[in-house]
Amino acid sequence: MNFFQSFAISGSGMTAERLRLDLISNNIANLNTTRSPEGGPYRREVPVFVRHLERAKRGFQGGGVRVAAVVKDPSPPRIVHEPGHPDADAAGYVAYPNVDLNREFIDMIGARRAYEANAAALEAAKQMVSRALELGRG
Repeated sequence: MNFFQSFAISGSGMTAERLRLDLISNNIANLNTTRSPEGGPYRREVPVFVRHLERAKRGFQGGGVRVAAVVKDPSPPRIVHEPGHPDADAAGYVAYPNVDLNREFIDMIGARRAYEANAAALEAAKQMVSRALELGRG
C-alpha cells in the first residue's frame, strides 16, 4: 500500500462519516415532523456503508468505505394521543417520526469518533511522507 492509497482510504472514511452526521442532523431537525411528501410522518434515515474494493494485481485489496445507500428506518412511528392536533386520526392519535433523540446522540458520538480516527490516520500518513522526504533530502 502506498501513501496516497492511505490518504484515499482515510478520506473515504471521513466523507462517509460526514454524510452520517448530516443524516443525524436531518433526523433531529425532523423530530416532530408529522407530514412528509410521501405521506405520514418523517421516517428516520440511516446510511448503509460498504467496503470499497480496488482491483490489485493479486485479487482485491481494501480501498476504504463508500455509502451504498441511504435507507428509511422501518421501525414504526411513535403514536401519541393528542386529540387537538391537526394530524390526529379519528381516535385522537398522532403518528410522530420514529426518531429517538437518545439514539441519534449516541450515533452522533460514534460518527464523530470515527471521523476523528480517520483524521488522525490521515495526519499520521502525512507526517510519514514528510519524514520520508526529509530523509531523502539529507
